[in-house]
Amino acid sequence: MSRPRVGVLGLQGDVREHIAALVACGVEARAVRRPAELQSLDGIVLPGGESTTIDKLATIFQLREPLIAALRDGLPAYGSCAGMILLANEVLDGTADQRTFGGMDIAVRRNAFGRQVDSFETDVELAGIPGPMHAVFIRAPWVERVGDSVQVVGEVEVPEVGNKVIAVQQDGMLATSFHPEVTGDLRVHQYFVDLVRAA
Repeated sequence: MSRPRVGVLGLQGDVREHIAALVACGVEARAVRRPAELQSLDGIVLPGGESTTIDKLATIFQLREPLIAALRDGLPAYGSCAGMILLANEVLDGTADQRTFGGMDIAVRRNAFGRQVDSFETDVELAGIPGPMHAVFIRAPWVERVGDSVQVVGEVEVPEVGNKVIAVQQDGMLATSFHPEVTGDLRVHQYFVDLVRAA
Protein backbone atom coordinates (compact mmCIF):
# COMPACT_ATOMS: atom_id res chain seq x y z
CA MET A 1 0.00 0.00 0.00
CA SER A 2 1.87 3.07 -1.23
CA ARG A 3 -0.39 5.87 0.09
CA PRO A 4 -3.16 4.68 2.39
CA ARG A 5 -6.41 6.65 2.37
CA VAL A 6 -7.35 7.66 5.91
CA GLY A 7 -10.50 9.59 6.73
CA VAL A 8 -11.09 11.86 9.71
CA LEU A 9 -14.67 11.97 10.97
CA GLY A 10 -15.37 15.59 10.11
CA LEU A 11 -18.43 16.42 12.18
CA GLN A 12 -16.87 18.22 15.17
CA GLY A 13 -13.55 18.50 16.98
CA ASP A 14 -9.89 18.61 15.91
CA VAL A 15 -10.50 17.59 12.29
CA ARG A 16 -7.95 19.85 10.55
CA GLU A 17 -5.23 19.05 13.06
CA HIS A 18 -5.64 15.29 12.53
CA ILE A 19 -5.67 15.71 8.74
CA ALA A 20 -2.45 17.76 8.89
CA ALA A 21 -0.75 15.11 11.06
CA LEU A 22 -1.83 12.29 8.75
CA VAL A 23 -0.65 14.14 5.63
CA ALA A 24 2.70 14.70 7.35
CA CYS A 25 2.85 10.90 7.84
CA GLY A 26 2.55 10.42 4.07
CA VAL A 27 -1.06 9.33 3.71
CA GLU A 28 -3.94 10.67 1.68
CA ALA A 29 -6.26 12.18 4.33
CA ARG A 30 -9.69 13.73 4.02
CA ALA A 31 -12.66 14.72 6.16
CA VAL A 32 -15.59 12.30 6.20
CA ARG A 33 -19.10 13.73 6.58
CA ARG A 34 -21.22 11.51 4.28
CA PRO A 35 -21.70 7.74 4.08
CA ALA A 36 -20.26 7.60 0.55
CA GLU A 37 -17.00 9.12 1.85
CA LEU A 38 -16.45 6.04 4.02
CA GLN A 39 -16.00 3.90 0.92
CA SER A 40 -12.47 3.14 -0.25
CA LEU A 41 -10.96 4.21 3.08
CA ASP A 42 -8.09 2.18 4.55
CA GLY A 43 -8.57 3.67 8.04
CA ILE A 44 -10.44 6.34 9.96
CA VAL A 45 -9.68 8.75 12.82
CA LEU A 46 -12.34 9.76 15.34
CA PRO A 47 -11.16 13.12 16.73
CA GLY A 48 -11.54 14.76 20.09
CA GLY A 49 -14.55 17.00 20.62
CA GLU A 50 -17.77 16.18 22.45
CA SER A 51 -18.77 12.52 22.18
CA THR A 52 -22.55 12.95 22.46
CA THR A 53 -22.52 15.80 19.90
CA ILE A 54 -20.44 13.75 17.45
CA ASP A 55 -22.86 10.82 17.83
CA LYS A 56 -25.92 13.04 17.25
CA LEU A 57 -24.33 14.64 14.17
CA ALA A 58 -23.38 11.19 12.85
CA THR A 59 -27.07 10.25 13.08
CA ILE A 60 -28.19 13.46 11.33
CA PHE A 61 -25.65 12.95 8.53
CA GLN A 62 -26.69 9.26 8.24
CA LEU A 63 -23.14 8.21 9.04
CA ARG A 64 -23.74 6.37 12.29
CA GLU A 65 -24.88 2.97 11.01
CA PRO A 66 -22.47 2.80 8.02
CA LEU A 67 -19.56 3.71 10.32
CA ILE A 68 -20.55 1.05 12.88
CA ALA A 69 -20.74 -1.49 10.04
CA ALA A 70 -17.31 -0.47 8.70
CA LEU A 71 -15.74 -0.78 12.17
CA ARG A 72 -17.35 -4.22 12.59
CA ASP A 73 -15.91 -5.23 9.22
CA GLY A 74 -12.41 -4.39 10.48
CA LEU A 75 -11.76 -0.83 9.27
CA PRO A 76 -8.71 0.32 11.29
CA ALA A 77 -9.60 3.23 13.55
CA TYR A 78 -7.86 5.64 15.89
CA GLY A 79 -9.82 7.61 18.48
CA SER A 80 -8.40 10.49 20.54
CA CYS A 81 -10.25 11.66 23.68
CA ALA A 82 -13.92 11.76 22.56
CA GLY A 83 -12.89 9.32 19.84
CA MET A 84 -11.79 6.88 22.55
CA ILE A 85 -15.25 7.17 24.12
CA LEU A 86 -16.93 6.57 20.76
CA LEU A 87 -14.87 3.41 20.11
CA ALA A 88 -15.61 1.95 23.56
CA ASN A 89 -18.21 -0.76 24.01
CA GLU A 90 -19.15 0.70 27.41
CA VAL A 91 -19.19 4.24 28.86
CA LEU A 92 -19.28 4.97 32.58
CA ASP A 93 -20.68 8.30 33.83
CA GLY A 94 -22.19 8.99 30.42
CA THR A 95 -25.25 11.10 29.73
CA ALA A 96 -28.70 9.49 29.73
CA ASP A 97 -28.65 9.32 25.92
CA GLN A 98 -24.95 8.34 25.62
CA ARG A 99 -24.23 6.03 22.67
CA THR A 100 -21.01 4.84 21.08
CA PHE A 101 -20.01 3.30 17.77
CA GLY A 102 -18.27 0.52 19.68
CA GLY A 103 -15.68 -1.93 18.48
CA MET A 104 -13.18 -1.90 21.36
CA ASP A 105 -13.70 -4.17 24.36
CA ILE A 106 -13.11 -1.39 26.86
CA ALA A 107 -15.12 0.54 29.44
CA VAL A 108 -14.19 4.22 29.63
CA ARG A 109 -15.03 6.83 32.24
CA ARG A 110 -16.10 10.09 30.65
CA ASN A 111 -14.45 13.33 31.90
CA ALA A 112 -12.50 11.10 34.30
CA PHE A 113 -9.77 13.69 34.92
CA GLY A 114 -12.31 16.44 35.61
CA ARG A 115 -13.78 19.41 33.79
CA GLN A 116 -12.14 21.83 31.34
CA VAL A 117 -10.36 23.67 34.16
CA ASP A 118 -8.72 20.39 35.20
CA SER A 119 -7.06 19.92 31.80
CA PHE A 120 -3.33 19.23 32.07
CA GLU A 121 -0.17 18.23 30.23
CA THR A 122 2.39 15.59 31.19
CA ASP A 123 4.94 13.24 29.66
CA VAL A 124 3.83 9.64 29.08
CA GLU A 125 5.48 6.41 27.94
CA LEU A 126 3.69 4.35 25.29
CA ALA A 127 4.43 0.73 24.42
CA GLY A 128 5.73 0.43 20.86
CA ILE A 129 6.67 4.11 20.63
CA PRO A 130 10.24 4.92 21.74
CA GLY A 131 10.91 7.78 24.14
CA PRO A 132 8.56 9.84 26.31
CA MET A 133 5.73 11.75 24.66
CA HIS A 134 4.28 15.07 25.80
CA ALA A 135 0.53 14.50 26.18
CA VAL A 136 -2.29 17.05 26.42
CA PHE A 137 -5.39 15.95 28.36
CA ILE A 138 -8.55 18.05 27.89
CA ARG A 139 -11.67 16.85 29.77
CA ALA A 140 -10.18 13.44 29.09
CA PRO A 141 -11.55 9.96 29.72
CA TRP A 142 -9.60 7.06 31.12
CA VAL A 143 -10.08 3.33 30.64
CA GLU A 144 -11.58 1.49 33.63
CA ARG A 145 -11.71 -2.01 32.14
CA VAL A 146 -10.01 -3.78 29.23
CA GLY A 147 -11.06 -7.06 27.66
CA ASP A 148 -8.73 -9.99 27.02
CA SER A 149 -8.11 -8.92 23.41
CA VAL A 150 -7.08 -5.37 24.36
CA GLN A 151 -3.45 -4.34 24.88
CA VAL A 152 -2.71 -1.53 27.34
CA VAL A 153 -0.36 0.84 25.50
CA GLY A 154 0.01 3.57 28.12
CA GLU A 155 -0.84 4.61 31.67
CA VAL A 156 -0.52 7.77 33.71
CA GLU A 157 -0.27 8.15 37.47
CA VAL A 158 -3.18 10.06 38.99
CA PRO A 159 -2.57 11.52 42.48
CA GLU A 160 -4.53 9.71 45.22
CA VAL A 161 -5.97 7.30 42.63
CA GLY A 162 -3.02 5.41 41.17
CA ASN A 163 -2.20 4.42 37.60
CA LYS A 164 -4.94 4.84 35.00
CA VAL A 165 -5.00 3.48 31.44
CA ILE A 166 -4.83 6.25 28.83
CA ALA A 167 -3.92 4.34 25.64
CA VAL A 168 -5.13 0.99 24.30
CA GLN A 169 -4.95 -1.11 21.15
CA GLN A 170 -7.18 -3.92 19.92
CA ASP A 171 -6.06 -5.35 16.58
CA GLY A 172 -6.30 -2.44 14.11
CA MET A 173 -7.98 -0.10 16.61
CA LEU A 174 -6.03 2.41 18.69
CA ALA A 175 -7.36 4.90 21.25
CA THR A 176 -5.76 7.54 23.47
CA SER A 177 -7.21 9.77 26.20
CA PHE A 178 -4.95 12.59 25.08
CA HIS A 179 -4.64 14.79 21.97
CA PRO A 180 -1.43 14.12 19.98
CA GLU A 181 -2.78 16.21 17.10
CA VAL A 182 -2.21 19.45 19.05
CA THR A 183 1.47 18.93 19.95
CA GLY A 184 3.14 18.50 16.56
CA ASP A 185 4.46 15.08 17.65
CA LEU A 186 3.57 12.66 14.84
CA ARG A 187 4.51 9.41 16.58
CA VAL A 188 0.97 8.31 17.52
CA HIS A 189 -0.33 9.08 14.04
CA GLN A 190 2.62 7.23 12.48
CA TYR A 191 1.94 4.26 14.76
CA PHE A 192 -1.68 4.24 13.52
CA VAL A 193 -0.60 4.60 9.89
CA ASP A 194 1.62 1.54 10.42
CA LEU A 195 -1.45 -0.34 11.74
CA VAL A 196 -3.38 0.70 8.63
CA ARG A 197 -0.60 -0.51 6.36
CA ALA A 198 -0.40 -3.82 8.24
CA ALA A 199 -4.15 -4.34 7.86
